[in-house]
Amino acid sequence: MTENKYRLGQLNAVLKFGLLALVMLTLSRLGLCLWQAGRVTAVNGWLPVIAQGIRVDFSTLCWLFGIAAFGTVMLGGVPIIGRIWYWLVRLWLVAGVWVLAVMEITTPSFIAEYGLRPNRLYVEYLIYPKEVFSMLWASHRFEMVLTVVLGTLFAAGLWWLSGRWVRRDNMRLAWYWRILAGVVILLVTLLGGRSSLEHRPLNPAMVAFSTDPLVNSLTLNSAYSLLFAIKQMGDEADAAKIYGAMAKDDMIAMMQRESGRHDFIDPARPSLTFNPASYHGKPKNLVILLQESLGAQFVGSLGGLPLTPNLDKLGQEGWYFNQMYATGTRSVRGIEAVVTGFTPTPARSVVKLGKSQTGFFTLAGLLKQHGYHTQFIYGGESHFDNMRSFFLGNGFEDIVDEGSYDNPVFQGSWGVSDEDLMRRANQEFESLHAAGKPFFSLVFSSSNHDPFEFPDNRISLYEQPKNTRNNAAKYADYAIGEFFKLAKKSSYWDDTLFLIVADHDSRVVGADLIPVPRFRIPGLIIGKDITPKQDTRIVSQLDMAPTMLSLMGISDKYPMIGRDLTRMPANWPGRAMMQYDKNFGYMQGNELVVLQPGKAPSGFAVDNAGKLTPHPASDALKQQALGIALWGSYAYQHGLYH
Repeated sequence: MTENKYRLGQLNAVLKFGLLALVMLTLSRLGLCLWQAGRVTAVNGWLPVIAQGIRVDFSTLCWLFGIAAFGTVMLGGVPIIGRIWYWLVRLWLVAGVWVLAVMEITTPSFIAEYGLRPNRLYVEYLIYPKEVFSMLWASHRFEMVLTVVLGTLFAAGLWWLSGRWVRRDNMRLAWYWRILAGVVILLVTLLGGRSSLEHRPLNPAMVAFSTDPLVNSLTLNSAYSLLFAIKQMGDEADAAKIYGAMAKDDMIAMMQRESGRHDFIDPARPSLTFNPASYHGKPKNLVILLQESLGAQFVGSLGGLPLTPNLDKLGQEGWYFNQMYATGTRSVRGIEAVVTGFTPTPARSVVKLGKSQTGFFTLAGLLKQHGYHTQFIYGGESHFDNMRSFFLGNGFEDIVDEGSYDNPVFQGSWGVSDEDLMRRANQEFESLHAAGKPFFSLVFSSSNHDPFEFPDNRISLYEQPKNTRNNAAKYADYAIGEFFKLAKKSSYWDDTLFLIVADHDSRVVGADLIPVPRFRIPGLIIGKDITPKQDTRIVSQLDMAPTMLSLMGISDKYPMIGRDLTRMPANWPGRAMMQYDKNFGYMQGNELVVLQPGKAPSGFAVDNAGKLTPHPASDALKQQALGIALWGSYAYQHGLYH
């Protein structure tokens, strides 16, 4: 045995570290499965998760350690170079297993928040260290400390093992045996890493087997999940690579049919139409109150928890949408839908993408051409999520953010409190109205965001302790109520339309390919001349911009395909589009089509509670869903939304 170890030399250490990593990843997956045992059992997932998980882990380790093994047989034992390689291979092995371990340690917290293994969100927010570190330290301090402690212990233990397992004296092979061994290792690395003899190598779609996205993600390891997501960011603007291609003319026909319009005025910009307003009086001001994470589950009048008495009361005074759905799960996706009317894609929001930073269509850009003063009011730092750059490049001329507040009542991890925000918004509107300027303002709240910090003695707490999701939602509603007390007494009230809408729900998770109930959000249009009504049609955030322009009295051409709801019949069944990670959902009435990467479209029936039951969808509905899913990517790539 000693002689065999000697002959294997440093390659023996590579094999040991590979086996150690495989055992660690398997134990981590077992632990996650036990934690989510109900969902794993519900889809008969134990065997597929474990078996396919080992396949994914083996592939990961081939890519991670294959080069180390190749370098060992080619360089180990070579004079001078061999001594350098000894230290390099120790660092390589330790760093590789340590990264795998830390990713697994942080996975439960990520799943609890986002319902999936780590994906691109894991790295996207690292460019905002102040906000993210403050949030994590305030509400996830235990997890942070645990990660640091365990990570340090792992690093120390792995380095100690590397000193025992990595030999200074390496295998002694003739040059031709080194070449042969190197070729064998490269073949094993390539075949094991690809894990498939098909055209495409191993990918998440190959090992997905259920309708539960979380269970599907458990077949992966978190390092693989993250790296695959990062790799896809390079191709993310092309939905056709994810859902499958469609002829351009067919896609455009599907998009135009979806818009409900007929008079398309420019073949070079196929979604562009002229849209006459339904209101013909003096054009109104527009204020959009974009509410952070205020899903229907927190709104009493929508069947949620009794946390929103002010919104519930206002809902009796305006046009209240009982079945409105967000297009995504992140704030920038909500901004994309509400401010630009752009359809969701598997890419990042256009707020972050390079080609949309200037000249991209927004409400602000259109209204600025009509003489409106356009502004964004936020309690935090407006550079977060690239909002400032996107807004300034696309029609917003004035930004009020955290540094603009003097002596705020309260300042937390995400900036000043919602009541500071609303009070400042009222001051801005009074000033603009006094100057005789029509205005459009996007007011974005932030108090209802982890770690849920807000002033004391404002609300009767729904639960203990104070800084919880439910209490923060109730405080956000309090701030809405305080704003409208001021607005109704203001000089600008008679001339202004208000839209209260959420960007997305909080913690959009679920066992379905698209957790439909978690996309349901409140939407309310209110103002002096708005007739109160309860609207039960299925509508999307995408419909808000066209509808608000129509109610404001702004007739113009634009590329949005959302519906002007003032012109839709009362019996229109409605539709909604939802992007859940890489899954795209198109819901029409009580039917849902889900598009997944590398898989055929799936059809479902949706009951009144949002529960999905497998149900064959018509080819026409599948084609409609695919056409809409592809349109956004195509329009972005070819500059058709400028």
